[in-house]
Amino acid sequence: MLRTVQNIWKVEDLRKRILFTLFILLVYRIGAFVPVPNINKDALNAANQQGNDLFGLLNTFSGGALFHFSIFALGIMPYITASIIVQLLSMDVIPKFTEWQKEGEIGKRKLAQVTRYGTVILGLIQAFATTIGFNRIYNQQMIIDSSAATITMITIVLTAGTSFLMWLGEQINEKGIGNGISILMFAAIVSRIPQHARDIYASEFISADQMFLNIVKVVVILIVIVLIVAAVIYVQQGVRKIPVQYAKRVVGQKMYGGQTTHIPLKVNGAGVIPVIFASSLLMFPVTIANFWSNHTWARWIIDNLNYDKPLGMVFYVLLIIGFTFFYTFVQFNPQQMADNMKKNGGYIPGIRPGKPTAGYLMKLITRITLAGAIFLALISVLPMFFAKLADLPRTVSLGGTSLLIVIGVALETMKQIESQLIKRHYKGFINK
Repeated sequence: MLRTVQNIWKVEDLRKRILFTLFILLVYRIGAFVPVPNINKDALNAANQQGNDLFGLLNTFSGGALFHFSIFALGIMPYITASIIVQLLSMDVIPKFTEWQKEGEIGKRKLAQVTRYGTVILGLIQAFATTIGFNRIYNQQMIIDSSAATITMITIVLTAGTSFLMWLGEQINEKGIGNGISILMFAAIVSRIPQHARDIYASEFISADQMFLNIVKVVVILIVIVLIVAAVIYVQQGVRKIPVQYAKRVVGQKMYGGQTTHIPLKVNGAGVIPVIFASSLLMFPVTIANFWSNHTWARWIIDNLNYDKPLGMVFYVLLIIGFTFFYTFVQFNPQQMADNMKKNGGYIPGIRPGKPTAGYLMKLITRITLAGAIFLALISVLPMFFAKLADLPRTVSLGGTSLLIVIGVALETMKQIESQLIKRHYKGFINK
């Protein structure tokens, strides 16, 4: 590992990219502590001590900027939501988007521009709702001057912060290393680890009566986290390879085809998108109910439908499984894959081309997706279950979503560095 790190710094281009990425992350972390104007800091500090479960996940995604209500309070979530919407609309929903998707690099630029506009629109909506919502939840004490002009100004500042983060992510794509948006989310989640460690230390070791039992509990928690990380890496790297044989064809005096390849079907082909969709959909009624928390029906929703409550956890698991199947089949079309293979003279050994191949691929992808969906559901709820069982502080937000994002981004970035090193004849992380 040390030899690999030395090799990284020997490559000038790679060294510059890594240093540029670290500089962008420094700018991001500084901005996470710059508050928006006209905010009551005492009310925010009191709210932070309470540890609101509703906004815990969003606060983690923003690197703590949400509870500080800084200029980056919305994080990069509006951009992620906009990109997912554009991607779904490109799947034969809006013909123009589908046409742009097939145009190569030019089409990607057009879709990227639409995503930017969508980010600003969603940012404005989310900034306004967050400002009003926080002010009402904290009894009209968060904003010093609750006039329309002040709320409008805060909304614009929050939207500008999200737009700036989007630009930083694009700069990492061009001049840094890794996927810019993913790197920013990775930095936001990782930045919360020291705070969680301090909260656990304060609750378990400072003025604790049963010190030995608390030490055992913390050690068990660390072992469970290591096992979960190992399981995530194992499943994330899992691929089912479907062999494909191409028939030989003679065109003129040349022979084409005859080679053997494979179709890689990932166990978790949907990534972390289903978890984000499920958590966002489940949090929506709870968010609305918090505005009318004095009513009986609203109190019932808050007490039962939150994803860390038993009933809410059941809905959370079902939504993750459903969205995993939906997003996987949006990305992978068995019938289209079978038709393309037939046109190019390809076939799966033992399976007839055409409809039988499509049926075979459908059966395989269904079984693999079911395993991936159950895996996502377990990884999403297990950390919360153990946090409740261990009676950790409310300010400590342990979620499988964060683990999936951190591990996925780390693996992807490592692969990019690996490819850069191998291209220059250096040994990387994997090739020893």
